[in-house]
Amino acid sequence: MDVAKNASPSVDLDQEPPGRRCNVGACMDDFFDSRWIGDFLFGFGALFAIINPYGLAFVFLDRTIALTERERARIALRVAINAFGVLLVSLFVGSQILNFFGISVPALRIGGGLVVAATGWSMLNAPPVSPVHARSTVDFAEIKKLAFFPLTIPLTAGPGTIATAIAISTNRPAGIGGLLSSSVMWIVVALAVTTTIYHAYRNSSRMARLLGEEGTSVMTRLSAFLLLCIGVQIMITGGVEVARSVLANS
Repeated sequence: MDVAKNASPSVDLDQEPPGRRCNVGACMDDFFDSRWIGDFLFGFGALFAIINPYGLAFVFLDRTIALTERERARIALRVAINAFGVLLVSLFVGSQILNFFGISVPALRIGGGLVVAATGWSMLNAPPVSPVHARSTVDFAEIKKLAFFPLTIPLTAGPGTIATAIAISTNRPAGIGGLLSSSVMWIVVALAVTTTIYHAYRNSSRMARLLGEEGTSVMTRLSAFLLLCIGVQIMITGGVEVARSVLANS
């Protein structure tokens, strides 16, 4: 008679507490809508697009055609490490460095664009060089000296990349917490971008083998022409910015 009163209520062991219940779709939406994911996609997408490492892989191969696979991999790693440093400096103190030397972003664009355009022009007019002939005139030590300039700056992390990184750094949130979170995100973005640079440059000869000798020659010439156009466009952008500032102050 009193058994029914003293009986404990049945508990559904499969039922999760309300606080732990989570809809998978809602959790994924919250994940992709978070500031971390948004900042990463924004920073990585902008820098990857402006650098275009897989397009520059054929330019890198043209500059390192005299090297062996192992030597080319070492140069690719050095360029990636240099690019990582350039991105970090640009993201954290890029604007302060430019202000210290009195260099404006338009001046950076014009000067860097000129170097990029000159490199593309020289590649377009250079005669085809076989790997055997190149190996007899250029060694690893000479190309190693070119790892920072011009292979890293301005070919890989050029003025457009530096200006983009500086622009990204201006979106940092206020407060110590926001500064720490954005700093961690910038490091992650720079690491992801330089990883793609190393992968593209490291496998440039494999991509060339897939295309064949004629296809590689066409892609190298096309990359050189695009490099020339990119340099000209960077200079035009810098010139337009200068003209706008002059008109605004007149």
